[in-house]
Amino acid sequence: MEYTYEPQGVCPMQISFNINDDVITNIQFMGGCNGNLKAISKLVDGWTVDKIEEYLKGNTCGRRPTSCADQLAIAVRTAYNEVS
Repeated sequence: MEYTYEPQGVCPMQISFNINDDVITNIQFMGGCNGNLKAISKLVDGWTVDKIEEYLKGNTCGRRPTSCADQLAIAVRTAYNEVS
């Protein structure tokens, strides 16, 4: 199932990904630091929601209380909770 999330407090306007049970694939950020976000997307492709949260939740960006990685962790948990 494809899921779209609107992150808060970061540069990307949207994060989309596929969720199948608790496995996340095909992650795409719209906007933000293109190279870094492509790398994050490739690195965590095929990971479970729990693993993404374990590694990315709570990461910050500069003085911001969140980051693109943190918002991805929030997005995948939100998606998982909605489809379960």
